[in-house]
Amino acid sequence: MQLPVETMNLSASQLSTALLIPTVRATDWAAPINAAMAEFGIGTPARCAAFIAQIGHESAGMSCLSESFNYSVQGLIATFGKRITAHASVLGRQPGERIVPLERQIRIANIVYANRYGNGDVVSGDGWRYRGGGLKQITFRDNYAACSAALGIDCVAAPQLLSTDRALATRSAGWFWLSIGGNAYADRGDFDGLSTRINGAGITVESLAARRVRWLACKSAFGVI
Repeated sequence: MQLPVETMNLSASQLSTALLIPTVRATDWAAPINAAMAEFGIGTPARCAAFIAQIGHESAGMSCLSESFNYSVQGLIATFGKRITAHASVLGRQPGERIVPLERQIRIANIVYANRYGNGDVVSGDGWRYRGGGLKQITFRDNYAACSAALGIDCVAAPQLLSTDRALATRSAGWFWLSIGGNAYADRGDFDGLSTRINGAGITVESLAARRVRWLACKSAFGVI
């Protein structure tokens, strides 16, 4: 696999400015992000801006490496539709609750992700086991398996690694980016197309808008015209 030689090396200060995150957090992430971008050919300022904007959105500014199911009742229905409609009123966030209790979050994940992309049924627990993990929020057993094969680390047997190991959390995002041709989208400036490719055809207007805001901030921080 021939990857570009050009590599942009981001400073913690640039990363902090681009994502509006504390310098301490940016410092923690700068080295693994630079290593992953070099590994997967994300070298030009335009590619870096698109990549950082997307993983910044997916991980809430590098603060969340494991998918949350803390949804209101309406949020559940809006996000997962008919997969959860019958259970949403019981499992979604109730009046007076600040957060959906873990037991109900696990039930939500096991319902909405059951029997999809290599996951077993609701009882298997695969929905929770292979929920979104890492800076890209890799989801489903099939994707964990493909990521494992590419990176040489068994994330199927140990899915928690995507959410606990910074290097792997970042490399998994780089692998996914390469697998969908992320550089080509960035090179032609098709950020909305990239967002749809990442999040699916059902991506919301709100998600697209939030990603665009991050992209503009990243382009400014990295000097992309």
